[in-house]
Amino acid sequence: MNAPKSFTLDEIAALAELPRRTVRYYIQSGLVDRPQGIGKGAYYTQHHVEQLLLVRKWQLAGLSLERIGEVLKQQSGGPLPPTPRRAGTVEVWSHLVVADGVEITLEPGRAGLSPEQVRAFFRGVTQVYEQLHEIEEKE
Repeated sequence: MNAPKSFTLDEIAALAELPRRTVRYYIQSGLVDRPQGIGKGAYYTQHHVEQLLLVRKWQLAGLSLERIGEVLKQQSGGPLPPTPRRAGTVEVWSHLVVADGVEITLEPGRAGLSPEQVRAFFRGVTQVYEQLHEIEEKE
């Protein structure tokens, strides 16, 4: 039987291409699990390496460590809450002009909608507006 591979702090830092100090900080911040064992007998597993690589991937993608923590906590269940809006935040909004004086604006990411869902939503709104307009004309 193959025993699970164990790593030292130096080894997992090298595998994740991170300084030892950064690995310790991620552990202290709760982004990576604490090592198995205590003291000089402490060791890391493949799971720790995977956690480090995931944190590194999200950081290279431009996420803050705070947001990475939120992403990691939400991976086990439920949708990820939208990033809080801060001064200087750039967002891309979708805008639908239904008719003169009737407009809908939404930010798909904050609304939790895929591009297909946004299109379906806009089609549905347009259809409902047209139905209301038709009812008014019949009366």
